Amino acid sequence: MFKFNPAELPQSPGVYLFKNKKNEIIYIGKAAVLRKRVKSYFGKSASLDNKTRSLIQEIADLDYIELASETEALFLESELIKRYQPKYNFELKDEKNFIYIRINLHDQFPTISFVRRPIDDQAKYFGPYVSAYLIRRAMHKLRKIFPYVTHSTLPKRGCLQYQIGLCPGPEEAAISSLEYKKILKKLIWYLKGDQAKIVKDLEKQMRLAAAKKNYEVAAQYRDQLRGLKSLSRQIIFGDQETFDLGKDQALVGLKNLLNLPKLPHRIEAYDISNFTGTNAVAGMIVFTNGVPNRDEYRRFKIKTKGPNDFAMFREVIKRRLMKQNNPKPDLILVDGGKGQISSAVDSMHKVGKILPIIGLAKREEKIIVPANLAKPLSFQVIKLPKTSPILKLLQRIRDEAHRFAITYHILTRSKNQLSSILDSVDGIGPVHKHQLLNAFGSVKKIRVASIQELAKIIGLQKARKLKQILD
Repeated sequence: MFKFNPAELPQSPGVYLFKNKKNEIIYIGKAAVLRKRVKSYFGKSASLDNKTRSLIQEIADLDYIELASETEALFLESELIKRYQPKYNFELKDEKNFIYIRINLHDQFPTISFVRRPIDDQAKYFGPYVSAYLIRRAMHKLRKIFPYVTHSTLPKRGCLQYQIGLCPGPEEAAISSLEYKKILKKLIWYLKGDQAKIVKDLEKQMRLAAAKKNYEVAAQYRDQLRGLKSLSRQIIFGDQETFDLGKDQALVGLKNLLNLPKLPHRIEAYDISNFTGTNAVAGMIVFTNGVPNRDEYRRFKIKTKGPNDFAMFREVIKRRLMKQNNPKPDLILVDGGKGQISSAVDSMHKVGKILPIIGLAKREEKIIVPANLAKPLSFQVIKLPKTSPILKLLQRIRDEAHRFAITYHILTRSKNQLSSILDSVDGIGPVHKHQLLNAFGSVKKIRVASIQELAKIIGLQKARKLKQILD
């Protein structure tokens, strides 16, 4: 017998979490209408496949998070799947479908593309989204309101997309880089879920254009506003979540477990990556309201010499807390145990900012909590069940911090290795090194570049020597 009645669910967008008799989350889904979607599982089963029938047989209870729009539901579903890794999500969904939107604002005319895996290349990434089909369809609708470029290399004359109004036409000099980036700024606001900000800006620009009697420009802003209103009736993805945090089991549980004064809206996590003390770096990642906030991620090049993780933690925490402009975290998570926490607390005392901090030890996944933050420190060790929503959230944050730090370490080490290679080529000095990295953006792209491409930067003779060494 189910512990819930689908007919009692709200008729609003949201995310639902099916549980088994052990109270384990076995499936997470999104819905435009929660009541209708959940009821559909318990109707006629003739058309269902065997895996879905197995899922239904295991369902004993459900939780749901009611949301304001499908936008929020679509993003939150993906984040919760990554956090809890429910059994049936990975059996029923193809992981290859996960997709990100990539926008590199450093280019003169930034392109928008779709990728399966983000890399730390200074571009902005939005996602992940579960369905490649849905995100492409949604972006096509957005492109009618905010035209954008998809060409990696601009064509010599106006493309078909320009002719039908989907591309702003930089190849035809129909728009400047500055004006194009203003359009992208509004698109990014939308992807971040800040529709109100776009509407306010468009209304302001429309009034200014009308006051200057630029009626054609004012009409363009009016059409964008109308397009945005029509989108509210369609499925569009966002990169921010605004659900009721009081219903997030992990955040509420974490607050109660650690006796925090309020829900941990901002959690910062740190990890150190080095190879026997060389090329040492640190990564700081931020989860806002339980989901990654990639705009807030930071990287640190470690100045501390030698293989001393504790000293490195002291350096990074001190440098972070000395930055006055950064918002204060509600909780700090370090990848490690008592030594790493003690080092971080030392820096807190030196800077005069004492903040809640915990560690997550890898092997036994124990949570290390300072009993108090006064010196000398004493610790409490908490062991949660593997199915605990709190542990799932902390593991998700810890693993993301590790991924971010190690990616930066590999990038730094590769650049240093390339510098050593470049030093062995006669005539290539610091200026050429800088020009090569500026032109190609990464060590990997320099390695695969052709002689002709390298020659444009350093000349044919040096390009041949460099290519021979790289190969």
